[in-house]
Amino acid sequence: MSSLVAGLDLGSTCLKVVVEDDAGRLRTEARVPTPWRSAVAGGAELDAEALDAAVMQLFHRVARDLAPEERIAGVAVTGMGETGFVVREGRAHSPGIAWFDPRGDEEVASLPTMLRKEFPGRTGLPWGVQVTAAKIAWLRGHGWDPAGGQWSSLPEWVTTRLGCALRAEPSLIARTGLIDQDSGEPWPELLEWLGLDDAFVPPRLIAGSSFGTVTAAWVPDAFRDAAVTVAGHDHLVAASLSGLQPDTWYVSFGTAEVLLRLLPTPLDFEARTRLGAALINCVPHVIPGQTVLVAGVKTGLQLRRILQLCGIHDAAGREQLDRMVVALDDSPPLADAVMVTGARNDDGELRITVRSDEVTPAALFRAALAHGNDEIERLIAIVDRELPEATATTMSGGWTGMASVVRARATVLPNLTVSHHPQETASGAAACARRLIEPEDVTCTT
Repeated sequence: MSSLVAGLDLGSTCLKVVVEDDAGRLRTEARVPTPWRSAVAGGAELDAEALDAAVMQLFHRVARDLAPEERIAGVAVTGMGETGFVVREGRAHSPGIAWFDPRGDEEVASLPTMLRKEFPGRTGLPWGVQVTAAKIAWLRGHGWDPAGGQWSSLPEWVTTRLGCALRAEPSLIARTGLIDQDSGEPWPELLEWLGLDDAFVPPRLIAGSSFGTVTAAWVPDAFRDAAVTVAGHDHLVAASLSGLQPDTWYVSFGTAEVLLRLLPTPLDFEARTRLGAALINCVPHVIPGQTVLVAGVKTGLQLRRILQLCGIHDAAGREQLDRMVVALDDSPPLADAVMVTGARNDDGELRITVRSDEVTPAALFRAALAHGNDEIERLIAIVDRELPEATATTMSGGWTGMASVVRARATVLPNLTVSHHPQETASGAAACARRLIEPEDVTCTT
């Protein structure tokens, strides 16, 4: 009997799990919507209990598809960055604020000038409301004192629900802004500003290492005693499955549209500062010793909101709209009839300007794609000043199922091909779990 592994992807739109055999063949899969709840100021957040219930539902669904004697040998968890919980004594002390939640403007503005100046060079991240540290500062001022707790990203939290000790995986803890990239240690001055100390950052463990085994009472028998690991930040896990190369853009197009470039060695403080000023991240890969540039735009979030505005809530509606947009591509655009803005990574507000009665849902969707193209061209031009130009692009993610999306991006990304993995992130996590249970490579990362 082949060894089965599970890859769990905690995404911004859906939570997904795949079960694969030792040859990487899909045995079963399941998904549920990410259980966000609406929050103040147009934000979104997660309750730990709701996340736990959703993961439990996924595990029981796939277990029902397996034969009674079949067992899953390894589980790897990946997911979104920035979002997580302040944890005390094994319990979530705060809500999980979405990475795209706009809260934190006042806290961002209150960062002392010297820390603000150093932030991109120290952390590899542009300072803004998306950074976890800004959300922690917001929590501190709104009734959730983080002092005395520890930080847990969503994937790390799920491993504790499976029965493992809390550990911080480097590609995920790097998204918080708490780590000085040159030292690899928590940044003391930023922690001091937050009223915290080094203990807030859990002990670190690289992606693909053993985080423990499944011992929780709630898990189905098929998962009992499975080895557990954190695969790392979702976009990086997906890119690793495709075999990211230094001369290739990898584009992960989900709720966020993320462009990745591989760096064999980290950039220096000055380069990280320059890129951070342009909203481009330079962060650890899930593969030890490697670094990635991460340039993002919120196009997927905008496209999702446009679908909702147009009353499109199912696959059939998306397919019909896709055909209409492709048909529009063969005709001249309505000059300045409709404009979309707000996709920059420090923005996220969908702003629509309509100047004609002839504007249709298809024209609106095409305008959002055109705006995304403009933002991507801007980011590529900045990266090209730091690195040799990329010669190819691999794109994955849910939006690649729409021909109109692929056609639009093929006009600005070099030699674009679409990944054939239907669940690239979850499958990337499953590959990490598969390597975990192979005795000759037990500490390999995705």
